[in-house]
Amino acid sequence: MSGHDHSCCNNYTRSQLLRGAATSAAAEAGRGLPAIETGMPTPAGTGLSRRSFISRASGLVLAVYGASRLPLGVLEEGIAQAATPERVIVSIFFDGGVDSLSLLAPTGDPRYAQLRPNLALSPTDGTAFSEDDRLRWHPSAQGLATLHGEGKVSVLPAIGYDGANQSHFTSRHYWEIGEVQVGARTGWLGRYLDQVGDDENPLQGLSMDGSLFPSLATASKPVAAIDSVDGYDMWSHVDDPIEGRMFESFKRIGSAASDSPGMTQVRRATKQTNALREQLGAFDGFTSPVAYPNGSFPHRLAGLAAMLDAGLPIECVSINAAGAYDTHSDQAADLPRNLERTCDAVLAFQRDLEARGLQDRVLIQMWSEFGRRPEENDGGTDHGAAGCSFVVGSKAKGEMVGEFPGLASLDEDDNLVHTTDFRSLYSSLLEQWLGVDAGPIIPGADGFPRYALLKP
Repeated sequence: MSGHDHSCCNNYTRSQLLRGAATSAAAEAGRGLPAIETGMPTPAGTGLSRRSFISRASGLVLAVYGASRLPLGVLEEGIAQAATPERVIVSIFFDGGVDSLSLLAPTGDPRYAQLRPNLALSPTDGTAFSEDDRLRWHPSAQGLATLHGEGKVSVLPAIGYDGANQSHFTSRHYWEIGEVQVGARTGWLGRYLDQVGDDENPLQGLSMDGSLFPSLATASKPVAAIDSVDGYDMWSHVDDPIEGRMFESFKRIGSAASDSPGMTQVRRATKQTNALREQLGAFDGFTSPVAYPNGSFPHRLAGLAAMLDAGLPIECVSINAAGAYDTHSDQAADLPRNLERTCDAVLAFQRDLEARGLQDRVLIQMWSEFGRRPEENDGGTDHGAAGCSFVVGSKAKGEMVGEFPGLASLDEDDNLVHTTDFRSLYSSLLEQWLGVDAGPIIPGADGFPRYALLKP
């Protein structure tokens, strides 16, 4: 991570390196696992078999996890034949612990300015939060504020769990596996896919940041990761119009009949090569009906909308938000930039879905491993407990879930008290959006209240 993204703690940097190794390279045969420091949980999905192949059905290069016993051709056929899911969930992760007390700032709380003499927003900054007059949206979160004003964002202003763990690695692990015990090898969305998923469709669970997202780790069903949604083509030594004529000749040669076994093999190879070029180019230079901000995160969301519009059998998606949010220092400079990049991209994605007529099929869940401390340090904020989460989409009920507890009474570590447990959110999403019983997926689900997240 560069200094232009954020200033982070050593624990965060170490855990990111270990996570990257454990969920990608370490999952490849023969490489082994990296050393995990005492007390740090092994990421869900570690040890799943990983195979890379080019899927002609989707026009993507995929890293497929959990399908070691299936021929790659079977997976391609599985993608081509899989039914298009009626509902899609997109999980967007604020990596590093986003400061909820800036994103949705309690400017009307008398302790806020006392705890944050330098970082506090003013009572006139940003857009007022209509459901609690103590709160205001950060000016850089205007994209979310706009959608909230349209009734398309359900806000959970103080979400967490009892006995909050302030380690990036451990707290993120809890959120990924859907429980607060270290050791589960599957993610909460992975267990959902194990229950209802397809044995031959790796696109049903899609990580869009190059390596397996632990929340999607399954026990038995194939899932996939991609690094890019476009950019694949066949390179040649010549330019158009000669290049175009060359590829046209490929098509003619591949279609010609021959009695010679040698020429038959050449023609078959030529035909397959040209078909692969056309299929891989399906998402190269795709167009969007709306303008997106610049950057890799917006571009991936734009590609996702195009893939959904093309009918690809995608059901559960995980992706990192733009930038990173471990703002121990330089928060005043780093946080606004990253919030704006993320929230503007989410607004564009929602507008894209609406323009394509897909808005009723897609629900977005935005989350982070914890919030930040109410009291600022020298230029930033340290790890806290309760944070914020959002459910975004045309089908979202658009009403606050739980209440903002205020800053007058903090927990024993002087952190914000949570009013909603993240497992209640997961249980409600599973039952109301994905249509399954949360009991077999979220340990102890019966003990957590459900919240109405969807419009009638």
